[in-house]
Amino acid sequence: MGTIFDYLDWRGDIPFAQVPLNPVDALILSTLAYVHFQDLVPQRPGPGVPLAQAAQAFLSLPESSTEDRVRCDNDRKLLRALMDAPRFSGLTLTFHQDIFSPQRETQFAALAIRVSQAETFLAFRGTDSTLVGWKEDFNMSFLDSVPGLQAGLVFLTAWGAHSPGPVILGGHSKGGNLAVYAAALASPTVRDRVKAVYNNDGPGFTKKVLTAPGYLELIPRIHSFVPQSSVVGMLLEHEDPYTVIKSRQLGIFQHDPYSWEVQGGGFLVVDQVTQGSRKLDQTVKTWLDALTPTDREVFLDGLYQALAGTQARSLDDLAQPKNLYTVFQGLTRLDEGTRTSIARTLGLLAKSAAGVLLDDDS
Repeated sequence: MGTIFDYLDWRGDIPFAQVPLNPVDALILSTLAYVHFQDLVPQRPGPGVPLAQAAQAFLSLPESSTEDRVRCDNDRKLLRALMDAPRFSGLTLTFHQDIFSPQRETQFAALAIRVSQAETFLAFRGTDSTLVGWKEDFNMSFLDSVPGLQAGLVFLTAWGAHSPGPVILGGHSKGGNLAVYAAALASPTVRDRVKAVYNNDGPGFTKKVLTAPGYLELIPRIHSFVPQSSVVGMLLEHEDPYTVIKSRQLGIFQHDPYSWEVQGGGFLVVDQVTQGSRKLDQTVKTWLDALTPTDREVFLDGLYQALAGTQARSLDDLAQPKNLYTVFQGLTRLDEGTRTSIARTLGLLAKSAAGVLLDDDS
């Protein structure tokens, strides 16, 4: 057993023409979307650049200047490994889109990767560490669509107009959610060309999306994977089945794609998610069911207002003591109605958690 790095050592010399794209390849290409390739990969659909060339250009930049352009150090390690793997090094990267707007509460990025002359993989980035990215995630709990989801649909539509060939979509975390949404809501002519969608521990959707004809038609082509202690991938609702895989990490850290265990061209599969994952899933669903969409919106907007008052851009910034104090001050400055709503919402969360634990003990 190994990780995606071991997979690249084992099978990195086998061309896609000999062995077609598999779930591990899809995870690798989905993870590649976390790298900020601006100025290195064309922003418009077109010929593009070889992956090895883009990776070399990125790694040649001073590391201090790219700290905010990767999610973690393993992203750089992945670029080096892909450069040395003939299976991936010659793939073409193009149509790199990156949108970040605090005003619209939007964090979106995607990348087109030509796997062959005919077939393209569209990789959608998951949530980064910015507060804007996390706020957009939370907005999904009360909105059928958010700007990032619409951006994903526009991205797929634009690529479909440019390239007539088959397309595969994929993403990790929110990126998986974006990939499913784009394919489900695309026009029938574009959706018919979607061979598969790979959703790697991505959250679900509201009931309105799950009952859309395009989503129901797409279900047989959706391949969803979650680690055994999944948190993110169990959020909201899913109609498509998912495969549970083994991770080398514990708890919420299993969300890290670099920790997923690989076996051949697939993942090491286990029977079901852990009891802790099921409890958390039940707790969150019970909590959300007790809140109206307006309740959720007031709670999240009030909390975000307090967080944004710190001028912190990321979760790491927020953890600084001075910012934590500013958050507390910001909460006290909210109007009484919002403070009451936040207190009530947190109380319902505690009640939901207690109810799940009591049911489990009975």
